Amino acid sequence: MAKRVLVVDDEQNIVDILRFNLEREGYEVITAEDGIQGLAMARSSDPDLILLDVMMPEMDGFQVCRELRREDKLTPIIMLTAREEEADRVMGLELGADDYVSKPFSVRELMARVRTNIRRQTAMNEPDTGRKEGMIRAGSITVDTVGLQIFKNGVPVEVTQREYALLLFLASSVGTVFSREILMQKVWNYDYWGDTRSVDVAVRRLREKLEDDPANPTLLCTRRGAGYYLSGN
Repeated sequence: MAKRVLVVDDEQNIVDILRFNLEREGYEVITAEDGIQGLAMARSSDPDLILLDVMMPEMDGFQVCRELRREDKLTPIIMLTAREEEADRVMGLELGADDYVSKPFSVRELMARVRTNIRRQTAMNEPDTGRKEGMIRAGSITVDTVGLQIFKNGVPVEVTQREYALLLFLASSVGTVFSREILMQKVWNYDYWGDTRSVDVAVRRLREKLEDDPANPTLLCTRRGAGYYLSGN
């Protein structure tokens, strides 16, 4: 069955370009022309991924993303933004978006990011009992690699697919420090293009969910000047 992508954008020429390229890749495409319609379709159509424009009338992409994550909908979201301000990109990630692409965008790059996010979400929904077996424990944190869940002190923690992938990668090598560039390559599956804020935001969101005191983390730690690691304590 073809994977379904919801495109939410009020610029018809952008929608047409995305539809053409997504359908050529074999995806089923559904579209919405504003944030209110996009939110309704995200709730009712169960897409496998959402391409979500930021600047739209009535309800912008930030509001749509916030509402979906508030409802614990973990569908991968790639934000599309014509604005270059770092604060806008970070805001989308803080709200739970999995990725962002700035307009004008490279269609080839965007399609690669769509494939990466859908492939990871599919892996979370269809456990690989060969490569991922059992439980990985690090202190109070348990990564269930079959059920694809995160637990803190035995209590399930809701995370996005990107947050799960990051924690699984770190938990597979407890105590090993990974640079932001390596995490971009191994978890995001992107070559390093010079912007690693996605890593910092994902780490911050995980700390808010897993640490007793996010301002003084003891589980997901930083080695200054080197990168991040998961403590086994």
